[in-house]
Amino acid sequence: MLRRLLSILIILLSGYQFTSKACTIIAVGKKASADGSIIISHTDTGEDSRIFVVPGKTHKPGEKAPVYWGIQDVSNPLENDGKILGHIPQVEKTYTYIQSAYSHINEHQLGIAESTTNQRDELKITHETGKQIMCIEQAQIFALQRYKKARNAVQFIGDLMTTYGFIPSSGDGSETLVIADTEEAWVFEVFGVGPDWDPESGKPGAIWAAQRLPDDEATMIPNWSIIKQIDENDTENFMVSSNYKQEAIDRGWYDPASGMPFIWQEAYAPTATVEYATSRFWLFHQTFVPNLKEWPDRFPNGNPYKGISPYFQYVEPLSIYPFSVKPEKKISVQDVIAFQRSTFEGTIYDMTYDPTWLVPDGKGGYEKSPLATPFAGSHLRKLLKLTYRRPVARHRGHYGMVIQLRDWLPNAIGGVYWVYLDNPYFSPYVPIYAGNLSTHESYQIYDPGKYDEKSARWAIDFVDNLASMRFQDIAKDVRTVRTPFENKMFADQSKIEEEALKLYKKDPKKAQEYLTNYSNGLMKEVTDMFVQLRNDIITNYTNNHE
Repeated sequence: MLRRLLSILIILLSGYQFTSKACTIIAVGKKASADGSIIISHTDTGEDSRIFVVPGKTHKPGEKAPVYWGIQDVSNPLENDGKILGHIPQVEKTYTYIQSAYSHINEHQLGIAESTTNQRDELKITHETGKQIMCIEQAQIFALQRYKKARNAVQFIGDLMTTYGFIPSSGDGSETLVIADTEEAWVFEVFGVGPDWDPESGKPGAIWAAQRLPDDEATMIPNWSIIKQIDENDTENFMVSSNYKQEAIDRGWYDPASGMPFIWQEAYAPTATVEYATSRFWLFHQTFVPNLKEWPDRFPNGNPYKGISPYFQYVEPLSIYPFSVKPEKKISVQDVIAFQRSTFEGTIYDMTYDPTWLVPDGKGGYEKSPLATPFAGSHLRKLLKLTYRRPVARHRGHYGMVIQLRDWLPNAIGGVYWVYLDNPYFSPYVPIYAGNLSTHESYQIYDPGKYDEKSARWAIDFVDNLASMRFQDIAKDVRTVRTPFENKMFADQSKIEEEALKLYKKDPKKAQEYLTNYSNGLMKEVTDMFVQLRNDIITNYTNNHE
């Protein structure tokens, strides 16, 4: 039996293919959150999941800052950001930030979340076909090194893109960021201008727009543009590039004489929306504003065939989903974590609800097989003729985060960067504070070509893979260990921060050391936890017990 289950595990592994369309953002305004913080979040897939602190530095007048290509390349040494494509003027002093494939937070509680999005074919550009040099992850790093406030960071990143040219680094897609501080959050969207751009032309090397998130609302980006109408005269709530509308006019995508409003989303993103985006749009609105309107019916209501019926399903127009909404109940960090872990349980998109997983229960009826998994690889799906549904949580993941930005605490304590590794469905989240001086070694180690016992990513990934042996039971085993760990962590948060605040008032460095030791201890605990889970799973599910 164990050999057969391991064969299925191999099928699952071999069927995995990386896709850049895997990043989900949720952003919550300070009046929409449960504790008054601004919350932003990001999930990602890919190879590099290493997280480490980059201290601020001072620089001499006239120095240049290199623009890198390859920041996400896990084959590079930890602090090697790859190939230099060009340079921009350096600043006298840079701030400390926490680097990852997409860097998210600095010492001043400036936070950034990212989601690769779709753009029209005419706007696409690759590293090989154009003169653009500014990828989104490099722009994020530059902003975190130089700015404290979101509004300033938005304008800066926009200027970088138009001056140096936007180049996609996840396939050929456009990019959306949510850029936030303790007071406000902005949605920033950037599109390319195609392969013919020349930096010597004086023309913008990108098209961008940004919209402020209302304080009492929340939004979600599922790899698709969400900005719609823009009021360029309302500078409190919108920022745009000089060509934000003219590019669409010049390319025949918008006619001012038509009398129709200019809709940013329609002008630059493909008009045919795919289900991997609309499914997440639907889930977000059905979860947080279920009574706002009559959303599409995506619940099986006891019919396991409903989700695969071509006479039932349709892809709704994007126009039914607003830029942002006022949630019916205020949203907590734990609510965002739960959303990031979603596999569409209880909906037609739940892959474990597929009738293929039904097996005889020995009583004349049927029950769900313990092998039923929401993370079936492509070969297993072909073998079992499963209908693929893209969940929010992604197996063979990368890493992800939820950030709390809080104005009532010093920056070193107020900014909390909750991170997971690999697959959020299994991985615990741990807090890294904005003032932390380091991360634990286990969160800095990852080589996808070589298993390492000291790597937290490998430890979690091992359990994630083993879960394919008997998913339903092993998922429960993981939750049995992980849930008390996370519950204690959240229960202890106020006490930990109160102690840190006492230390901060006497000596800020002591508070930073205290929080660093706390966070690093949790990271080590996660690594040890999943090594032990690995051992328990192998022991408990061996075929010697059958």
